[in-house]
Amino acid sequence: MVILLSNDDGVFSTGINVLRKFLSEIADVWVVAPDREKSASSHSLTLHRPLRVKQIEEKVFAVDGTPTDAVILGVNKILPSKPDMVISGINEGPNLGDDITYSGTVAAAMEGTILGYPSVALSLAVGEFRNFAAASKVALNIVKWVHENGLPEGTLLNVNVPDVKEYSRIKGVKWTRQGKRIYTDYIYELRDPRGNIYYWIGGFPVDEDPQLGNGEDTDIVAVKSGYVSITPIKLEMTDFAFLEKAKKVEIKL
Repeated sequence: MVILLSNDDGVFSTGINVLRKFLSEIADVWVVAPDREKSASSHSLTLHRPLRVKQIEEKVFAVDGTPTDAVILGVNKILPSKPDMVISGINEGPNLGDDITYSGTVAAAMEGTILGYPSVALSLAVGEFRNFAAASKVALNIVKWVHENGLPEGTLLNVNVPDVKEYSRIKGVKWTRQGKRIYTDYIYELRDPRGNIYYWIGGFPVDEDPQLGNGEDTDIVAVKSGYVSITPIKLEMTDFAFLEKAKKVEIKL
Protein backbone atom coordinates (compact mmCIF):
# COMPACT_ATOMS: atom_id res chain seq x y z
CA MET A 1 0.00 0.00 0.00
CA VAL A 2 1.25 3.47 -0.92
CA ILE A 3 0.07 6.36 1.28
CA LEU A 4 0.35 10.07 0.57
CA LEU A 5 0.55 11.80 3.96
CA SER A 6 -0.10 15.53 4.33
CA ASN A 7 -1.40 18.01 6.91
CA ASP A 8 -1.89 21.70 7.69
CA ASP A 9 0.48 21.99 10.68
CA GLY A 10 3.53 21.74 8.48
CA VAL A 11 6.02 19.10 7.46
CA PHE A 12 8.01 19.42 10.71
CA SER A 13 5.03 19.08 13.08
CA THR A 14 4.91 16.36 15.72
CA GLY A 15 1.62 14.90 14.53
CA ILE A 16 2.68 14.10 10.98
CA ASN A 17 6.06 12.70 11.99
CA VAL A 18 4.70 10.39 14.69
CA LEU A 19 1.96 9.22 12.34
CA ARG A 20 4.49 8.59 9.58
CA LYS A 21 6.42 6.17 11.82
CA PHE A 22 3.29 4.18 12.65
CA LEU A 23 1.96 4.05 9.09
CA SER A 24 5.37 2.94 7.82
CA GLU A 25 4.69 -0.39 9.55
CA ILE A 26 2.02 -1.21 6.96
CA ALA A 27 2.68 1.04 3.97
CA ASP A 28 5.12 2.89 1.77
CA VAL A 29 4.58 6.41 3.15
CA TRP A 30 5.34 9.59 1.21
CA VAL A 31 5.05 12.90 3.04
CA VAL A 32 4.14 15.98 1.01
CA ALA A 33 3.07 18.79 3.31
CA PRO A 34 3.25 22.59 3.72
CA ASP A 35 6.63 23.95 4.77
CA ARG A 36 4.97 25.83 7.64
CA GLU A 37 1.71 25.93 9.58
CA LYS A 38 -1.34 26.52 7.38
CA SER A 39 -4.12 26.06 9.91
CA ALA A 40 -7.57 27.32 8.87
CA SER A 41 -6.47 27.58 5.25
CA SER A 42 -9.52 25.56 4.22
CA HIS A 43 -9.62 24.22 0.67
CA SER A 44 -7.59 27.02 -0.84
CA LEU A 45 -5.29 26.82 -3.87
CA THR A 46 -2.26 28.98 -4.62
CA LEU A 47 -2.85 30.56 -8.02
CA HIS A 48 -1.16 33.98 -7.78
CA ARG A 49 2.47 32.77 -7.60
CA PRO A 50 4.61 29.75 -8.44
CA LEU A 51 5.01 26.95 -5.92
CA ARG A 52 8.35 25.62 -4.73
CA VAL A 53 9.09 22.15 -3.40
CA LYS A 54 12.04 21.21 -1.18
CA GLN A 55 13.05 17.65 -0.39
CA ILE A 56 13.69 17.33 3.34
CA GLU A 57 14.77 13.71 3.34
CA GLU A 58 13.93 10.52 1.47
CA LYS A 59 10.17 10.51 0.69
CA VAL A 60 9.58 13.76 2.62
CA PHE A 61 8.84 16.98 0.73
CA ALA A 62 7.91 20.50 1.85
CA VAL A 63 5.67 22.72 -0.31
CA ASP A 64 5.50 26.49 0.16
CA GLY A 65 1.73 26.43 -0.31
CA THR A 66 -1.50 25.14 1.16
CA PRO A 67 -2.48 21.57 2.13
CA THR A 68 -4.51 21.37 -1.09
CA ASP A 69 -1.45 22.42 -3.10
CA ALA A 70 0.60 19.73 -1.36
CA VAL A 71 -1.84 16.93 -2.20
CA ILE A 72 -2.16 17.99 -5.84
CA LEU A 73 1.62 18.14 -6.27
CA GLY A 74 2.11 14.90 -4.35
CA VAL A 75 -0.31 12.94 -6.53
CA ASN A 76 0.58 14.48 -9.87
CA LYS A 77 4.30 15.29 -9.66
CA ILE A 78 6.18 13.97 -6.64
CA LEU A 79 5.12 10.38 -5.98
CA PRO A 80 6.56 7.89 -8.50
CA SER A 81 3.22 6.06 -8.60
CA LYS A 82 -0.36 6.90 -7.65
CA PRO A 83 -1.19 6.43 -3.95
CA ASP A 84 -3.71 3.93 -2.65
CA MET A 85 -4.84 6.36 0.02
CA VAL A 86 -4.48 9.98 1.12
CA ILE A 87 -4.14 10.63 4.85
CA SER A 88 -4.09 14.09 6.46
CA GLY A 89 -2.87 14.74 10.00
CA ILE A 90 -2.47 14.21 12.78
CA ASN A 91 -3.71 17.75 13.44
CA GLU A 92 -2.72 19.40 16.70
CA GLY A 93 -6.23 20.22 17.88
CA PRO A 94 -9.72 18.94 17.07
CA ASN A 95 -11.65 19.48 13.87
CA LEU A 96 -15.21 19.13 15.12
CA GLY A 97 -18.54 20.48 13.95
CA ASP A 98 -18.23 23.64 11.88
CA ASP A 99 -14.44 23.52 12.18
CA ILE A 100 -14.34 21.30 9.10
CA THR A 101 -15.28 24.21 6.83
CA TYR A 102 -12.13 26.08 7.89
CA SER A 103 -9.78 23.14 8.40
CA GLY A 104 -6.74 22.67 6.18
CA THR A 105 -6.46 19.15 7.59
CA VAL A 106 -9.89 18.22 6.29
CA ALA A 107 -9.22 20.10 3.04
CA ALA A 108 -6.21 17.90 2.25
CA ALA A 109 -8.44 14.84 2.62
CA MET A 110 -11.10 16.57 0.49
CA GLU A 111 -8.59 17.03 -2.30
CA GLY A 112 -7.61 13.39 -2.08
CA THR A 113 -11.29 12.47 -2.39
CA ILE A 114 -11.75 14.79 -5.39
CA LEU A 115 -8.77 13.10 -7.06
CA GLY A 116 -10.44 9.72 -6.52
CA TYR A 117 -8.54 8.24 -3.57
CA PRO A 118 -9.91 6.97 -0.24
CA SER A 119 -9.03 9.77 2.17
CA VAL A 120 -9.01 10.30 5.92
CA ALA A 121 -8.51 13.46 8.03
CA LEU A 122 -7.11 12.82 11.51
CA SER A 123 -7.06 15.21 14.48
CA LEU A 124 -6.07 14.98 18.14
CA ALA A 125 -8.15 17.00 20.60
CA VAL A 126 -4.95 18.16 22.29
CA GLY A 127 -5.05 18.53 26.07
CA GLU A 128 -2.46 18.02 28.76
CA PHE A 129 -1.00 14.79 27.34
CA ARG A 130 -0.43 15.54 23.63
CA ASN A 131 -0.49 11.79 23.08
CA PHE A 132 0.14 11.60 19.34
CA ALA A 133 1.33 8.00 19.73
CA ALA A 134 -2.11 6.92 20.98
CA ALA A 135 -3.78 8.84 18.18
CA SER A 136 -1.44 7.18 15.67
CA LYS A 137 -2.43 3.74 16.94
CA VAL A 138 -6.05 4.69 16.34
CA ALA A 139 -5.12 5.98 12.89
CA LEU A 140 -3.34 2.73 12.05
CA ASN A 141 -6.49 0.70 12.74
CA ILE A 142 -8.71 3.07 10.77
CA VAL A 143 -6.35 3.09 7.79
CA LYS A 144 -6.34 -0.73 7.78
CA TRP A 145 -10.14 -0.73 7.86
CA VAL A 146 -10.43 1.75 4.98
CA HIS A 147 -7.88 -0.16 2.92
CA GLU A 148 -9.88 -3.38 3.38
CA ASN A 149 -13.39 -1.93 3.02
CA GLY A 150 -12.99 1.19 0.90
CA LEU A 151 -15.15 4.30 1.03
CA PRO A 152 -18.12 5.43 -1.07
CA GLU A 153 -17.23 7.68 -3.98
CA GLY A 154 -17.14 11.32 -2.89
CA THR A 155 -16.95 10.50 0.84
CA LEU A 156 -14.05 11.03 3.26
CA LEU A 157 -13.69 10.26 6.94
CA ASN A 158 -13.13 13.01 9.52
CA VAL A 159 -11.58 11.37 12.59
CA ASN A 160 -11.09 13.04 15.98
CA VAL A 161 -9.24 11.34 18.83
CA PRO A 162 -9.51 12.32 22.51
CA ASP A 163 -6.24 13.18 24.24
CA VAL A 164 -5.55 10.46 26.82
CA LYS A 165 -2.66 9.58 29.08
CA GLU A 166 -2.62 5.99 27.83
CA TYR A 167 -4.03 4.35 24.71
CA SER A 168 -6.04 1.92 26.85
CA ARG A 169 -8.08 4.81 28.24
CA ILE A 170 -9.79 5.47 24.91
CA LYS A 171 -13.32 4.16 25.46
CA GLY A 172 -13.95 3.05 21.91
CA VAL A 173 -15.06 4.29 18.51
CA LYS A 174 -18.33 5.99 17.56
CA TRP A 175 -19.68 6.75 14.10
CA THR A 176 -21.02 10.28 14.42
CA ARG A 177 -22.68 13.17 12.66
CA GLN A 178 -21.20 16.65 12.44
CA GLY A 179 -22.01 18.74 15.49
CA LYS A 180 -22.45 22.49 15.81
CA ARG A 181 -19.92 24.90 17.30
CA ILE A 182 -20.00 28.58 18.15
CA TYR A 183 -17.13 30.71 19.43
CA THR A 184 -17.02 33.38 22.11
CA ASP A 185 -14.90 36.56 21.90
CA TYR A 186 -14.52 35.84 18.22
CA ILE A 187 -12.87 39.13 17.19
CA TYR A 188 -10.35 41.03 19.30
CA GLU A 189 -9.90 44.76 18.67
CA LEU A 190 -6.44 45.95 19.71
CA ARG A 191 -4.07 48.86 19.13
CA ASP A 192 -0.52 48.76 17.88
CA PRO A 193 2.28 50.90 19.46
CA ARG A 194 1.30 53.81 17.18
CA GLY A 195 -2.30 53.75 18.30
CA ASN A 196 -3.72 52.23 15.14
CA ILE A 197 -6.53 49.71 15.56
CA TYR A 198 -6.05 46.14 14.33
CA TYR A 199 -8.13 42.98 14.67
CA TRP A 200 -7.29 39.42 15.64
CA ILE A 201 -9.72 36.59 14.94
CA GLY A 202 -9.73 33.99 17.69
CA GLY A 203 -11.87 32.94 20.62
CA PHE A 204 -12.89 29.71 22.31
CA PRO A 205 -15.56 27.20 21.27
CA VAL A 206 -18.78 27.02 23.27
CA ASP A 207 -20.43 23.67 22.59
CA GLU A 208 -22.71 23.33 25.62
CA ASP A 209 -25.51 25.59 24.35
CA PRO A 210 -28.56 23.24 24.14
CA GLN A 211 -29.85 25.15 21.13
CA LEU A 212 -26.90 23.84 19.12
CA GLY A 213 -28.36 20.33 19.18
CA ASN A 214 -25.16 18.52 20.08
CA GLY A 215 -26.58 15.15 21.07
CA GLU A 216 -24.91 11.84 21.85
CA ASP A 217 -24.58 11.10 18.14
CA THR A 218 -22.38 14.12 17.37
CA ASP A 219 -18.61 14.27 16.96
CA ILE A 220 -18.32 16.92 19.68
CA VAL A 221 -20.03 14.88 22.40
CA ALA A 222 -18.30 11.64 21.42
CA VAL A 223 -14.80 13.12 21.81
CA LYS A 224 -15.72 14.89 25.06
CA SER A 225 -16.95 11.53 26.37
CA GLY A 226 -13.62 9.85 25.62
CA TYR A 227 -14.50 8.16 22.33
CA VAL A 228 -12.89 8.34 18.90
CA SER A 229 -15.30 10.10 16.55
CA ILE A 230 -15.54 9.08 12.89
CA THR A 231 -17.76 11.28 10.75
CA PRO A 232 -18.35 10.44 7.07
CA ILE A 233 -18.23 13.69 5.08
CA LYS A 234 -19.69 13.98 1.58
CA LEU A 235 -18.35 16.43 -0.97
CA GLU A 236 -21.80 16.68 -2.56
CA MET A 237 -23.38 19.64 -0.73
CA THR A 238 -26.64 19.99 -2.63
CA ASP A 239 -29.69 20.30 -0.37
CA PHE A 240 -31.84 17.80 -2.26
CA ALA A 241 -34.87 18.14 0.01
CA PHE A 242 -35.05 21.89 -0.60
CA LEU A 243 -34.24 21.45 -4.26
CA GLU A 244 -37.32 19.28 -4.79
CA LYS A 245 -39.53 21.87 -3.08
CA ALA A 246 -37.88 24.74 -4.95
CA LYS A 247 -38.57 23.10 -8.32
CA LYS A 248 -42.27 23.60 -7.63
CA VAL A 249 -41.87 27.33 -7.15
CA GLU A 250 -41.71 29.66 -10.14
CA ILE A 251 -39.28 32.57 -9.94
CA LYS A 252 -40.16 35.23 -12.42
CA LEU A 253 -37.44 37.32 -14.03
